[in-house]
Amino acid sequence: MTAAPATIDLTQRPPRSPRLRLGGYVLLPRILDKARAVLAGRLGEYRFNGRGMDRHFFNFVGLDHEALLKELEKGGGDGELLAWVGLHARHPRQPWEIAAWSEYHERRLPDSDAETAGEFADEVRKFTTTREDIHTWFDLLDLDDHCTFGGKP
Repeated sequence: MTAAPATIDLTQRPPRSPRLRLGGYVLLPRILDKARAVLAGRLGEYRFNGRGMDRHFFNFVGLDHEALLKELEKGGGDGELLAWVGLHARHPRQPWEIAAWSEYHERRLPDSDAETAGEFADEVRKFTTTREDIHTWFDLLDLDDHCTFGGKP
C-alpha cells in the first residue's frame, strides 16, 4: 500500500480543481480531497454527499459516495482509490468513454433555460462583475475556490 496523501484541511485551502484528472476522470481528485477532509473533520464549507457536481461522477461510474468514503477509511493513496473505483464501478467505463465524459464536464455550460442561466450569473456576480471569462461550471468552481480563500477575482 502506498502512503495516503496528507489530509487537506478544507477550512484552510480548497480541494483540487475539478479539472484535475485521475485515471482520466475529472472531479475525482477533488472528490477524494473532500472525502478525506470528511474523515478528518476538516470539510469546512464544502459538501460531500453524492450530490451537487460530485453526483455526475458517482452516476457515471455507478458508485455510492458512502462506499467510497468507507474505502478511504483504509488510508489508500489516489492510485489505490482509482484501482478500487475500477473494480467496484457498477458501470465500468472504457478509456474513450472516460475521456469523452471528462471533456463534456470540463466544457459544460449552465443549461440554457432562463432560471439556470440566471442562477449561474448570480453565482458569478457574488465574486465579480467584471470578469467575462467565467462560462462553465468548472470556471465557477475554480473562481469560488480562489476567492473564498482570499484571492482576487
